[in-house]
Parts: sequence; structure tokens; C-alpha cells
Amino acid sequence: MWKEFKAFALKGNVIDLAIGVIIGAAFGQIVTSLVDDILMPLIGLLSGGVDLNGLHIQYGDAVLNYGTFLQTVIDFLIVSGSIFLFVKGISKFKRNEEAAPAAPPAPTREEALLTEIRDLLRQRGRDRDD
Repeated sequence: MWKEFKAFALKGNVIDLAIGVIIGAAFGQIVTSLVDDILMPLIGLLSGGVDLNGLHIQYGDAVLNYGTFLQTVIDFLIVSGSIFLFVKGISKFKRNEEAAPAAPPAPTREEALLTEIRDLLRQRGRDRDD
């Protein structure tokens, strides 16, 4: 069982997934900071200082915090839009990288000698025809 787990855990796809999750978490923190510390204060200024988190409706003892829900929806839209743009940029970069023609490898010494022999044989054949 240990061998099977080790083989599974060390597969390339699992390691790639783990790296993706770690990078995604770090990217999520960056976007959350962007939303909380930059965008939402700007939206608050543009909306006349309205704090969405403070919006609520109270019915007796029940409190409906619809402002918190709106804040979460806005956060989600910004985070998902940012991730979409990030993935789209990486995909475009990969497409450009794949589309770039690879330079042909330099001929080996053996290929260069064979090419030279071929050219000499062609030349000798032309000299005999004349």
C-alpha cells in the first residue's frame, strides 16, 4: 500500500496540481487584498461612503445582512475575472511560444562531411557531362 501511495503522490500530475493549489492560494490572497484594500474603498468613495457590509434589514430578532452578501458577490466577480485574465494571458503566452518556429539544429560534423561529399560528386558529374 505504501508503494502505491508513493507512486501516486510522486506522479507528475499530482505534483503539478499541488503547485497549482499553492500558487492559486497565494494569488487569491493578492486578489483579496486588491479587493479589500484598494477597490472597495474606491467603490465606497464613488457611492458616497456606503459600506456594503453595514447594509442589513432587521425583522424582529432576525437580521438579514444583504450587504455582506453583496460584498461577497463583488469579491467573487473580481477574483474570478482576475483569474480568467491571468489564465488567458498565460494561454496566449503558451500559444505564442508553441507557434514560434524552432530553429533547425546545426548540422553535425558527419552531416557536413556528407553534404560536402554530395556536392563534390555532383560537381564531378557535371564536369563529365561537359
